[in-house]
Amino acid sequence: MSAVGTVSHTIFESYLNRLTKEDWSTAIAGLLPSIHAVDQNATQIWFAFFPLDLFLALQEAEDPRALAGKLLLQGKYYLKDQIDSSHHFLYGHRYWPEVRRAVVDYAESNTAPDRAELADHIRAVAGRLSQAKNVDVSLLTGITAVAFMTLRQVGLAALKASPGTIFLDQKRARKSPDQVLRERARDDSQGLFGFLRTTDKVWTVTFNENDPAARFKMMHLQEIASAAATDRRDWSKVDERCHEGPIPVQCRSASCGTCWVGVLGGAEKLTAVAPRERRQMKDFGYIDTDDPQPLIRLSCQAQGTGAVSIVIPPWNGFFGKFVRQRERGRGAEAATAQE
Repeated sequence: MSAVGTVSHTIFESYLNRLTKEDWSTAIAGLLPSIHAVDQNATQIWFAFFPLDLFLALQEAEDPRALAGKLLLQGKYYLKDQIDSSHHFLYGHRYWPEVRRAVVDYAESNTAPDRAELADHIRAVAGRLSQAKNVDVSLLTGITAVAFMTLRQVGLAALKASPGTIFLDQKRARKSPDQVLRERARDDSQGLFGFLRTTDKVWTVTFNENDPAARFKMMHLQEIASAAATDRRDWSKVDERCHEGPIPVQCRSASCGTCWVGVLGGAEKLTAVAPRERRQMKDFGYIDTDDPQPLIRLSCQAQGTGAVSIVIPPWNGFFGKFVRQRERGRGAEAATAQE
């Protein structure tokens, strides 16, 4: 501690604290081509699940709990409460203990971080670890980027103290990246005369690739959330937000944002985003894109035309408008200061 109520940071932590969301977006966009296909979607989804904007809003609030209530936040929205588990859906998660240790060492030893871009720092750690562990660097780059943002949001002490637990069963741990990609791309067989079937086709939705039981069936052109509701197991024991199936859902009309999901595989097998879903997603703060079939969807609106693999976020809320108002306020303050 440097003073009462303050925490001292390493030089590298101070460097990360100066970076804006635009800096992070630029870094991830630049890194994507060097991330293995098995983790390209997963990495982007993780950064959507744990946005810097939301973290900063809560960090800077006089009363974070009151702000969380105002933003209707539900579930586990603090990354500090899920340091080891938040990225369980990345293939690179299996290397988490080594990546966590490498990032901690890098943060403690780097005394001139401003001499390189953020993406270069991430590449440096992934590259060194690739050589040390004889692992393809493309499998380490995504999870290393995740570790850097985790460091930014939880701090070096918390990252260093985390046990580095891996949430991966032995069967999945043995699968190669190509095997995982093939499984995500595979559609259900519709039988000998399946080519004749139309609206009665049935597809599988996987919502946790690490759990063979984490699947439910979806009729052709059925909304994912409606299909999930047919899973009668008591998912409230896993997540208290769940009342009908494994996906939290309240309104089924794109009004609450509770049912948002990330699409690991099969985004192209979901119907295109309609104007209301696109507008609401921006207001919720989950994603702002013109992509007709993005990686983040409202499951009460997305209809399936094939098998898909999704990830259920650990939280939901309504912070998009708040962040935009916050940015406009800061822009006005900056303009006034220049006058």
